[in-house]
Amino acid sequence: MAVVLDLLNSDPRKNSEEARPRHPEKAHRPDQPVLRKPEWIRVKAPGSAGWAETNAIVKANKLVTVCEEAGCPNMGECWEKKHATFMIMGDVCTRACAFCNVKTGLPAPLDAKEPGHIGEAVAKLGLTHVVITSVDRDDLDDGGAAHFAAVIAAIRAASPATTVEILTPDFLRKPGALERVVEARPDVFNHNLETVPSKYLKVRPGARYFHSLRLLQKVKELDGDIFTKSGIMVGLGEERNEVLQLMDDLRSAEVDFLTIGQYLQPTRKHHPVEAFIRPEAFKAYEAIAYAKGFALVAATPLTRSSHHAGEDFERLRAKRRAGIAFSSEPDTGSRKENASKRETGV
Repeated sequence: MAVVLDLLNSDPRKNSEEARPRHPEKAHRPDQPVLRKPEWIRVKAPGSAGWAETNAIVKANKLVTVCEEAGCPNMGECWEKKHATFMIMGDVCTRACAFCNVKTGLPAPLDAKEPGHIGEAVAKLGLTHVVITSVDRDDLDDGGAAHFAAVIAAIRAASPATTVEILTPDFLRKPGALERVVEARPDVFNHNLETVPSKYLKVRPGARYFHSLRLLQKVKELDGDIFTKSGIMVGLGEERNEVLQLMDDLRSAEVDFLTIGQYLQPTRKHHPVEAFIRPEAFKAYEAIAYAKGFALVAATPLTRSSHHAGEDFERLRAKRRAGIAFSSEPDTGSRKENASKRETGV
């Protein structure tokens, strides 16, 4: 089972002088019920040699990972493979989404050395694909867009063969921010809708559904070669038809890749899990999403935005090269084999 630390009152990973409330805005909220996890929610506990090596590189370069900050259930598996999602611009977010375990408050100034540290870590880990995400930085004039661009440039310089995927905030009310990031030419631009529109007021109150949708659409308008990606959580009380409408909205914005995973409640002060969605329901969502025209779909209880990101990117790239970027069929083994044959000319 996944082990989730309750970090509402303090962060045990900090020393006593640095420790501070992790979610001060949630402290006075009533406790929410915590449902018992079903048998299909199982993860591998961290502790392998590969995990230890990744952990050492992360700590040596003083990097922040969303794997740790958000309490990702796949951390043990990913770090064993030397896959880590780096979270830039600090570990304190200016927003307070009801589902998120990242600390909230007033962030520290940007670290000008961070892009170099990220590039160095990517090279040391020998990553073929890296995912870069961030906290929301509404305190910055550009929302951190220039910093994203600097990190992408540093990775390109330190490890030219590495492909770069970014998972960005919405840059709400930050003119020119999106354009600055797109100009840096990431290989994949990911921005998560997180949930259906009817749940935004309670789940994602600082964001606007149609702004996020327009953000993804505009990426394609600015650079059609960049793959776009978005993800949602289910189990927050959404209706099935709302999820299907969200799929249509994303396809209207020409989004290539959709991820769907089960919401897991970080603490009793966070939004409760309304339901644990069964694996067969995820399979149904996957089939419907492919029928609607997504190039790639990942839909399982433990799916997260960055889980298997490298492998998924290669599948996207193979489809594009094979001329089947948008398929109405699930990506079965035979289809992948046929795509590979077309790509290699076999």
